Amino acid sequence: MNFITPAYAQAAGGSAGGAEMIMQMAPFAIILIIMYFLIIRPQQKRAKETQDMLGAIRRGDTVVTAGGIIGKVTKVTDAAEIEVEIAANVRVRVARAMISDVRAKGEPVKETAA
Repeated sequence: MNFITPAYAQAAGGSAGGAEMIMQMAPFAIILIIMYFLIIRPQQKRAKETQDMLGAIRRGDTVVTAGGIIGKVTKVTDAAEIEVEIAANVRVRVARAMISDVRAKGEPVKETAA
């Protein structure tokens, strides 16, 4: 009978275990929410802006490729490629995914502070 009494004492304190478990998980949930708003959401927004930019390329736009080549779009051939003139009578086909920047007609070059 002496062995049963401590077991009852331990079981009586375990009834508040659900609330205690929630309090232990709360910091992890808060960290996940913060990560969503600081990392995941801006990245999704940037990807959507890039897709919109690539979808809006039209003839006459000045583009910059990922390799740094600047040229003027002469023809939008299909969904995956565009034709870019990089010099007089020199035209190359460029994958649309390799376009890093689109400068519309007449838009000045962005200057950075040195």
